[in-house]
Amino acid sequence: MTMDLEWLRQLDLDTPSLLLDRAALEHNVTAMAAFARRHGVALRPHAKTHKSADIARLQLAAGALGVCVAKLGEAEALAAAGIDRLTVTAPLIGRRKLARLQRLAGRVASLMVVVDDLDAAAALAAAVAGRSTPLDCLVDLDVGLGRTGLSEPTAVCRLARFVEEHPALRYAGVQAYAGQIQHLTGSDERRAASLAVGDRLRALVEALAAAGLPPEIVTGSGTGTFAVDARQGVFTELQVGSYVFVDDEYAACAPLMDEGPELQRSAFVLAQVISRPAADVATIDAGSKSLSYDGPLPSVQAPGGLQFQRAGDEFAKVVGGAAPALGERVLLGLPHCDPTVNLFDAYTVVADGAVVAEWPVTARGRAD
Repeated sequence: MTMDLEWLRQLDLDTPSLLLDRAALEHNVTAMAAFARRHGVALRPHAKTHKSADIARLQLAAGALGVCVAKLGEAEALAAAGIDRLTVTAPLIGRRKLARLQRLAGRVASLMVVVDDLDAAAALAAAVAGRSTPLDCLVDLDVGLGRTGLSEPTAVCRLARFVEEHPALRYAGVQAYAGQIQHLTGSDERRAASLAVGDRLRALVEALAAAGLPPEIVTGSGTGTFAVDARQGVFTELQVGSYVFVDDEYAACAPLMDEGPELQRSAFVLAQVISRPAADVATIDAGSKSLSYDGPLPSVQAPGGLQFQRAGDEFAKVVGGAAPALGERVLLGLPHCDPTVNLFDAYTVVADGAVVAEWPVTARGRAD
């Protein structure tokens, strides 16, 4: 961590603010790109984490094939900001979504979607039938998360065959995301789970190949398992997301992977003390409207030796030592980066003890 409370005081930033350490961010982007090149896999990072056109541009400049999004609204927002190589990683269902998808496809250089149902694939094909080129599609595989995707080989091959044979669609490959294992805190446990997922995925890929449907793209993985996944010989690309920030959840998975690059915390929430109800209690101006509590409570990065305690939507307490003075800055780790970022309009980008930019959270609130 390169953040220093002394120069944060001197910057006199308003609070709460979402801070981004540019040097650490650029280190993480560069390190992951270099790791992928060394292991012969491509990167298609997940922008659901940062929701930022500026960060996506850094990733693309470092060699990413494109960026992923979880929702169509995120894709629309990033496309409007000039990001034009996009993959929507969840199925799109319904007339309104498909009409929006058709419009978006006409505005970007590359658009890829996923399917996990024959009827939904048929509706998708009908919606994009007027395009001059077929729409790239991935068959979504369930490798244990149980959220979307197919797991039975016959059903997987049937859907892949439909996509391959439909003139409005292009069978680009498969997607497999094992979100259920990304935050396993023990490296050995996470490695074993990742290898098991890899075996399950390999069996589905082999079934497709035996049916004459070998996938060109096998995409997935995540920040918790990328280092093992890249070595399994089954993934052709990685959809890592949180690596850009290293939030509290991933910091608890230490080391993230022994075999992977060293990643650094780059994003923080800056709060300040607004009251001292006791000698060992300070109230700060960042609560659940500034930090997502769906995972762990936030870590207190500085001052040292303090713990975060809930105290309402707008406020929290820091306890466990002598209370910081009124107006003192308190630097917090992001407990879960994706939803925490979604609470802010912009990143305050800092480098060398100065604010160097304000980057909008381009796709903030685009859960549609």
